[in-house]
Amino acid sequence: MSDEMNNTPQDMGDSTSDDRLWSLLGYILPIIAIIALLMEDKRARPFIRHNAVNALMIAVITFLLSFTVCGWIIPVVYSIFLGVQAYQGQKPEVPVLTKFAMDQGWIS
Repeated sequence: MSDEMNNTPQDMGDSTSDDRLWSLLGYILPIIAIIALLMEDKRARPFIRHNAVNALMIAVITFLLSFTVCGWIIPVVYSIFLGVQAYQGQKPEVPVLTKFAMDQGWIS
């Protein structure tokens, strides 16, 4: 089976300890990966370039997934806010939904 088919790490050959350090820091702090890609001497190193691009892709995916995973908290907090308003005797209005329900005659 070729290295492409199995998920074993591939040896990049001639990587220096500096290359490995830049790669490690790029995964931990994506800003380092951006800096490495902007620096001409680092960008020319295949090991650093490979790991910097991978680190940035992981950072973007993590950033996007954080909205999905943490997005559930916004409706929960908003529901608690509306509940507190209702408990205080107010008629909370949910943008768009309250007007729609009034137009349908479901609430007055």
